[in-house]
Amino acid sequence: METVFIDGSTGEGGGQILRTSLALSCITGRDLHIENIRAARRNPGLAKQHLSCVEAACQICSGRSQGAARGSTVLDFYPGSVQSGNFDFDIGSAGSVTLVIQTVLPALSLASEASTVSVTGGTHNPMAPPFDFLCETFLPAIGTGGFWSSCKLIKHGFYPAGGGKITFEVRPRAKQSQGIINLCEASRQFQIKSRIYTAKLPAHIAQRQERLLEQSGLDIQDIEHVEVTDSDGPGNCAMIRICDNKRTTVFTAFGMRGKPSQEVISEVVSLAEDFLASGAAIDHFLADQLLIYMTFSRAGCYATNELSSHLLTNIEIIKKFLDVDFGIKEDGQIYRISCLPA
Repeated sequence: METVFIDGSTGEGGGQILRTSLALSCITGRDLHIENIRAARRNPGLAKQHLSCVEAACQICSGRSQGAARGSTVLDFYPGSVQSGNFDFDIGSAGSVTLVIQTVLPALSLASEASTVSVTGGTHNPMAPPFDFLCETFLPAIGTGGFWSSCKLIKHGFYPAGGGKITFEVRPRAKQSQGIINLCEASRQFQIKSRIYTAKLPAHIAQRQERLLEQSGLDIQDIEHVEVTDSDGPGNCAMIRICDNKRTTVFTAFGMRGKPSQEVISEVVSLAEDFLASGAAIDHFLADQLLIYMTFSRAGCYATNELSSHLLTNIEIIKKFLDVDFGIKEDGQIYRISCLPA
């Protein structure tokens, strides 16, 4: 099979291009050559987070790579056959554990037996899905397509200290699975809940954020405060969880030094309000992550509230590897995305 050439400056030009390319290289067995890695970022090239994804991809398929070094903007990846097993990855920084999972999960779903994966790094950090999103939003969504996985938070890890850990169990998807991701209908009956995490911070921060949530105008029916005691460093995030009997949509905003609680709460409330006002079934953070799982069945659809650059870029990368196409239909504030045979 011919090598797949990927330009890492395509579209949003970030690390998602690398992770999607590695996952699809493992799935298809096609060699990968990628240039201009993370070209659109302030510090282009591979960082620790991305090197961990490369190493994880190599381990699950006995693959090898060239160019896997800090700051490298060019990488060659040569996959072998995907094998199940017990895998343990340590990012060595506060890099996101969920993004490493994002790299290896699609391929491990094709293995002949179940696998367990442990990843050490950041479990709750900005610019990446937090553990709660992975557990409550992402896994149930791909579960509708016949992909079964479970995860467990072993230790919290906030940016910049890291040191958190999750474990993951992946069962192989049945070869004859009829599961098709179909998430086009918005929830009609739901509850809005909130969760505030604080670690090694004064009590008044959570108290202030709770009052701001109560004053937000959202009909929040439950506010949970989790005082984290196992974190290596300080951390804070506020979540709004839109829950019905089928799925939960998690929105998150992170606190940091110099960022007022008012800004944190305003950010997460705006995300939830925009989603609810659109009438979409799934949020735009989940939307780009579902694409690769829809290709297993060459079918499926969902309705989301934003046509993000991540989504459009992921579509283009997937089409480099697989003979599939994606339909996009705009309907008011909703975008309906469907997977089709090319």
